[in-house]
Amino acid sequence: MAAGRADTLEAAELQERELARIRAGQLDLAGLVHATETLKQAGRPELTIELYKSWIALNPDHPLLYAAMFNYGMALSDQKDVTGAVNVLRETARLKPDFYAAQINLGSALERLGQVGAAVSAWNGVATALPALNGENLNFKTIALKQIGRVLETSNSDALAEDTLRQSLELNPHQPDVVQHWIALRQRQCKWPLMADVGTMKHADLVAGISPLSAACYTDDPVFLLANSHRYCRTSIGLTVDPAEALPPLDPRNRRPGPLRIGYVSSDFREHAVGFSMTEVVEQHDRTVCEVFGYYCGVPASDATHQRTKAGVDHWHDLTGVSDIEAARLIRSHEIDILVDLNGYTKDARTRVFALRPAPVSVNWFGFPGTMASPFHHYLIADDTILPRELEYTVSESVLRLPCYQPNDRRRTVAAERPSRTDLGLPEDGFVFCSLNGMQKITERVFARWMEILSQVPGSVLWLLTGTDETNDRLRQAASARGVAPERLVFADKRANPHHLARYPLADLFLDTFPYGSHTTAADALWMGVPVLTLLGRSFAARVCASLVRAAGIGEMVCHTGEDYVARAVAYGRDPSTLRPTRERLLAGRDSCLLFDTPLLVRRLEGLYGEMAQAAAGDVLPVPRLRGLDLVHEFGTGLDLPDSEILSDEAYRAQYDRHLRATAATYGGDALAGLR
Repeated sequence: MAAGRADTLEAAELQERELARIRAGQLDLAGLVHATETLKQAGRPELTIELYKSWIALNPDHPLLYAAMFNYGMALSDQKDVTGAVNVLRETARLKPDFYAAQINLGSALERLGQVGAAVSAWNGVATALPALNGENLNFKTIALKQIGRVLETSNSDALAEDTLRQSLELNPHQPDVVQHWIALRQRQCKWPLMADVGTMKHADLVAGISPLSAACYTDDPVFLLANSHRYCRTSIGLTVDPAEALPPLDPRNRRPGPLRIGYVSSDFREHAVGFSMTEVVEQHDRTVCEVFGYYCGVPASDATHQRTKAGVDHWHDLTGVSDIEAARLIRSHEIDILVDLNGYTKDARTRVFALRPAPVSVNWFGFPGTMASPFHHYLIADDTILPRELEYTVSESVLRLPCYQPNDRRRTVAAERPSRTDLGLPEDGFVFCSLNGMQKITERVFARWMEILSQVPGSVLWLLTGTDETNDRLRQAASARGVAPERLVFADKRANPHHLARYPLADLFLDTFPYGSHTTAADALWMGVPVLTLLGRSFAARVCASLVRAAGIGEMVCHTGEDYVARAVAYGRDPSTLRPTRERLLAGRDSCLLFDTPLLVRRLEGLYGEMAQAAAGDVLPVPRLRGLDLVHEFGTGLDLPDSEILSDEAYRAQYDRHLRATAATYGGDALAGLR
């Protein structure tokens, strides 16, 4: 008899024996827990349901009935019976109101059913009802506040979410995920200065806990960003793998013949900037060169971009609800040659899957504008503008380059209906500057530059993508404080991509943000013929827009100082006719310029994949450069990171050179060799 069949029979027999003991009144609570754990270990958790149900029915007066009911509710939840779990957990909370674990998990179950208001009420009951804050109660309260903050953030109740997470941090500052979300919420609300002290947490503590994506919006310091990504990988992902989960080593020299098997992993194969840009890439791959696997790990989706991507790959697999180890084993079973991470450190990423090394080669491309600084990403794909040779020391991966790093979809849909300026609250005659980026990219220094531009261009307006009403009002007040009438800020509502693209030509000039510049947003503007003025920085995210502008054939729109950026914008605003040739050149060259030559990008990308596969077959895969980054991170938290953008290249390098020399004297000459 096969082992699996025997195990199944043994589990069923165990369930029958324990049910008989329950009916005979011979199984106490400890025995029940032991039996259910045995069934779970045997891979039959569904058999625990009947045990819990029978034991609870026959022990209605047991003093620990609430504990059995809690376990029953969690078992129902694990088996996807979320409605049943809600009923049981609600009764558990009624039986023992001070058993806060039941209310915490009740809130989670209600959220899964889409009952967000009821979920918040359950968690709020914990947060407000707790007596004196001993160790256990403190933990429950911080968990409840964190859950409330997360749901409020998702529903764009930014101010309430920020306040809730602040309360959680004041109770317990040692919550890295809460620190990250609190900072991100302040960025999204344009709250300046960003790093306001929270309880016992001071500026350096907050900087130390910032997420890689938020850090890219905060500073143009690529050395700190490298160290920060490494710290995030070490603390949030883990640098090593549990031996019990480790997959057998791969020998890429023994790969089966045929096209390279390329796996793309993303949570954004849907109506998302990455999804829009990647659709034509998967469609354009030469199937004699590449066999394409799509691994989706995002929210449930059925939009046109999701469906088009799904149809464009050779093999589609949804990893939603699949554990990291199961996902890694699935990818390994497909004998993938090169696994491409299209998420990086962004929402719903499956970075832990890459840590399990399911493929011989792992690549960081496009989803995250920077280095992963992980031990398990071998290559980073960039271009000569984004990562010139002299900046390779700021990333851990080996750098390979495309003519232009960013893919684009030439089949993007633009709505036929074109609105007028009057329709959208824009002046018919005034100069329209625009920056239709997320609010988190707007820093205090960028906003000050924009207000200086508006001050020097009478009648002009700044067209921004809307935030919350409160954030829009905050920016209007900030404009007024800088001598600019608040009505000169015009906020664009969020629209489906075809309608969003259709309104772009109403703008005269797109003003890029800094240090996290425009990526897909800039490509959209350029596709629609709107010139983009950008400032070239040092970090990856601060150089992408310059790459796009140059690839679109208007490299003269790249500025090298903040003063030049302001002066150029003012000059265009005062004499709009000087932009007409640039706009005409954009439209005339749209079908031939490098930026939108997706077939060329795909052919060059396939060439890079061939180089990677050849290196792997020769056992010469690059080793990520990670030495000494914890020391660099500690040093960087004490710097004025936002001011790094106004340092000269010499001054910027000098501060790290001094640190390297001091570190070498303390820790040895090669402690930070990778950064020299």
